[in-house]
Amino acid sequence: MPVHEFDPPERFIAAAVGPPGQRTFFLQVSGEGRRMTVSLEKEQVKILGERLADLLDQVAGVDGAPEAAEGLSDNAPLDTPIEDDFRVQGLSLAWNPSTRRVVIEAHEVAPPDEGEEELPSAEAAMIGHIRVVLPPPMARAFALRCAAALEGGRPNCPFCGQPLDPGGHICPRANGFRR
Repeated sequence: MPVHEFDPPERFIAAAVGPPGQRTFFLQVSGEGRRMTVSLEKEQVKILGERLADLLDQVAGVDGAPEAAEGLSDNAPLDTPIEDDFRVQGLSLAWNPSTRRVVIEAHEVAPPDEGEEELPSAEAAMIGHIRVVLPPPMARAFALRCAAALEGGRPNCPFCGQPLDPGGHICPRANGFRR
C-alpha cells in the first residue's frame, strides 16, 4: 500500500463545504509541493479532534497545551480545487515517544481485523493511505480546527439530540411527532 507521508506538513486542516445539513467534510494536507484532500464523515472529524486533544493532554505536556498553539491557527478555507483523493474509511492516531510527535493516518480501506484476509497486492497498491506527523503545537492547532469545522451546522433537538431540519424533524422522544 503506497503511503503518502507528510513529516511535518506545511498545512493540515479539517473543513466543511456546503450548507448545514448537506455539508461534506474534508481533511487537506500539503507539503513539499504535494497536496492531498480526503473526504470523511462529520463524526470522524469530531472524534479525531476530541481524541487528539485528549492524547495531547495526557502525553505532550507544555508543548501540547492550548497556549502552545497560539499563532498556529489556520482559518483559511480549503485550497481549490476541492476534489477528494479518496473517502476515509479508517483513522488511526498515535504518539511517537522517541520523536515526541503525533502520527495521524487516514486509510481508504479499514485495516483488516485479526483473522481477516488481506487484499491481493495489485488491489492493495491502489488503496489510498496518508500519514501526517505533527509536532504537539501544530497538533493542538489542528484539534482546535476540527472543533471549528463542526460549528455552523444544524442545531440539535433539545429532546433527542438529533439535528433539526429547517422544517423540523420526527423526534423519537416525542413519540414520532414533529417538533
